[in-house]
This record gives sequence, structure tokens and C-alpha cells, in this order.
Amino acid sequence: MNIGEIIDKGGVAIYPLLLLSILALGTIIERIWFWSRVLLQEKETVRRILDAATQNWQASRDIAEDTKKQPIGRFFLAALQLVDPEPEMLRLALESAAEEELATMRRGDKILEAVIAIAPLLGLLGTVLGLIDSLLSIRVADIGSGSTEGVTLGIGEALISTAVGLVVAIISLAFYRLFQAFLFGQVRVFRRAGSALELIYRQELLDTPMSNTAKDFGLKEKFLGINSESNQGSNYGINSEENSDIDTQEEPDKI
Repeated sequence: MNIGEIIDKGGVAIYPLLLLSILALGTIIERIWFWSRVLLQEKETVRRILDAATQNWQASRDIAEDTKKQPIGRFFLAALQLVDPEPEMLRLALESAAEEELATMRRGDKILEAVIAIAPLLGLLGTVLGLIDSLLSIRVADIGSGSTEGVTLGIGEALISTAVGLVVAIISLAFYRLFQAFLFGQVRVFRRAGSALELIYRQELLDTPMSNTAKDFGLKEKFLGINSESNQGSNYGINSEENSDIDTQEEPDKI
């Protein structure tokens, strides 16, 4: 049975099913094209930006600017374009950019979800309508005679819409799950790449000389866990009271 015969014998429900199949097919093709570009270019882009960030922050920003057509490029650019941000601001920029990019990657999911839910129901509706039409044509006097052969043929044709609906739903579900797996993989990629960039930025701040500016000194205190009211000895298990006692004992008596 070819496609023309299926459309001809599928009943009234076959036309909306055909529309849903075209819609699902277009969405699947567009998503395959999108994910193929993302997955093929993403790893190299992450490597280039992180390698450049370890050497020159401006160079990594330029690479992110050149690759902003890619989701991972826009993700990095949201943080790299900030001017001397605090780490908390850098992290917020990365998180907001990741949420925006992941939302974009979900495009088309609603269409596939609708096709998965509606296609089997439309197929079942077409079958029910076909059965009703076939059963209404049966007369009691024709039962057991050769005239009921047409009814059997009509019931078989009525099941075509159910089969078409299931095929459309199964194919849509398979690709929907595949795209969801790609999306979950992107969540891990964004998390790892963002953490790596944040660590590089924090290390760069820690390597900055302490005498540069008061702002840098305040950031370093925050990273190192140093309280502004205590001295550096508290980081090594020595509290402020013990340190003051040690200083008192070691200080010679003044005349």
C-alpha cells in the first residue's frame, strides 16, 4: 500500500495526521541541523576560549565575540564582556546566559510534544468513525451473507488511521528523547565550562599583587576567607585571641 492509497482509505482523520506529520518532520530536520552545528563546533570553541583566558583575558573575549553565533560563544561572552566584575557577578552572568541559551535549545520541543499527544488520538478517532460508518451499513438480514465482506474491508481500512497516528507519534517521540539527551548534555557542558572560567578568573585575581588597589585587596580577602577584623594567622588554625597572647608574650617590656 503506497502513500496515495493510505490517504485515500484513511478516512477524515488522515488529513490532520498528514499535517501533523509534516509539522513534526520539519521540526525534526531543523533540530538535527541545529544540534549538528552545536555538537561539532562546541568542544573546540570551549578549548580555545579557556586556553586564551589562562593567558590573556582580552584574547578570550575576542574569541567569544567571534563565536557568538554559537550558544557556547554567547554563554562565555556574557561573562567576558564584563569590566572587572566581582566573582559573584561573573557567576550570575554565566547562570543567566546558560538559562537563556538552554531555553533557546528547547525550541521545537512543544511542537513535538503536541504531535506525540495528538497523533494517536486522531488515529483512534479516525478508526472509531470508520467503525461506526461500517457498522451502520450492516443490516440484520445481511448477517452471514456475502454482502458483509464490504463491512470487513471497511473495518480494515478504518484501522489505517490508528496505524498512521501511532507511527507519527513513535517517530516524534524517538527524536524528542534524542533532543532531550542533547539538552541534558549541554547542561553539563555549560556547568563545567562556567566553573572552569570562574576558577581561572579567581586565580587571576589571587595572582594580582596585594598592593594594587584597595578593591583588589578586598576581593582577595573574600576569596581567601580572611575576615577584615582578624589577622592572617586565623587561616592556619590560630584564632585572634591566641594570636594576641602570643604577641604579648613575645613583645619585650618597654622602659
